[in-house]
Amino acid sequence: MRFSSTLAAIAAFASFAGVVSAQAANLPPTISGTPPTVIKVKTSYYFQPTAKDPEGKPLKFSVVNKPGWMAVSANSGKLMGYPKSPAVYNNIILRVSDGVNTVSLPAFSITVNSTGTVANRAPTISGTPATTATVGTAYSFQPSAADADGNTLGFSITNRPSWATFSTTTGRLSGTPTATGTFSNIVIRVSDGTTTTSLPAFSINVTNTANRAPVISGTPVKSVNAGSAYSFRPTASDADGNTLTYSIANRPSWATFSTSTGQLSGTPSASQVGTYSNIVISVSDGRATASLPAFSIAVVDVSNGGATLSWTAPTTNTDGSTLTNLAGYRIAYGTSSSALTQTVQVANPSVTNYTISNLSPGTYYFSVRAYTSNGTESAGSNVSSKVVQ
Repeated sequence: MRFSSTLAAIAAFASFAGVVSAQAANLPPTISGTPPTVIKVKTSYYFQPTAKDPEGKPLKFSVVNKPGWMAVSANSGKLMGYPKSPAVYNNIILRVSDGVNTVSLPAFSITVNSTGTVANRAPTISGTPATTATVGTAYSFQPSAADADGNTLGFSITNRPSWATFSTTTGRLSGTPTATGTFSNIVIRVSDGTTTTSLPAFSINVTNTANRAPVISGTPVKSVNAGSAYSFRPTASDADGNTLTYSIANRPSWATFSTSTGQLSGTPSASQVGTYSNIVISVSDGRATASLPAFSIAVVDVSNGGATLSWTAPTTNTDGSTLTNLAGYRIAYGTSSSALTQTVQVANPSVTNYTISNLSPGTYYFSVRAYTSNGTESAGSNVSSKVVQ
């Protein structure tokens, strides 16, 4: 019997399943520093490690085999104490954890001697003072200083400008100049009572010209797909030609920020989907600061989905005769019910389901046709639709 040009209608329906995104692996924290291993009895012990987490997670510290006289700060890792008798404490381990991974310093020992002295470690001081000031405008600079032995620090200054005051407790130099001039060879020092360390000598040039604030502009991109790169760099200038530095408030944990260019960039993972709000990028010429309006970045989940189609194989021709040469199926689909522009061929008549994967978010429409070994094709099934998130 002759095969009709139209097969019996195919009953088609669709069941759908999305693709689940995998979360990014956690990056462990880092810790460094060299604890003192010798101390004299009845003297203060002090050690502050350096630790950070590449994902900005909060850190917690702990100590294994901690001496009884020692205290540890769970938030900073600082070790402090005052041993009252000689002893040797072995296999002390300082650990830090981000809640998922734990890392530690190499095990160390502390020997508490009854006599002798322990070498003093010099204090450190850092900071870059502004070298220009304006008549009638407040000037302020405060260095950062630390002492590895935990000794009390005191500050001193030489060639202090007459219009400025200086704090021997904090090292802050501040004041409002009343006349123009250049104040040279200013040196700020810090001492732990034994050793003194200094900043490089600097000058302050006081002018009578009011500083003009820098300007900053640009429109940050407000959204990014998870797994895609984000980048925004503002435009800034200073009418006085001053060197500009950038800062940011509420930086997203997945992004890095350049203080020299103001560029905010990074690639959020699927586990970092969400909205990061109240981000503010600012620029400073050392005296005045300008900021972009606060903005938000939405990290969007764009995990591709899939559609699983299933149907019933036809068994008869449209004239009622038995279908004996069924060869397979063709699935037509697209983003419009009137334009099913993409086709998948299933060249196996015994297969009655198929999954189309890697579909971007949107609404898709599907129809199935059967075809025979001599090329005759049935009419399409009813069109089914699926919303892929």
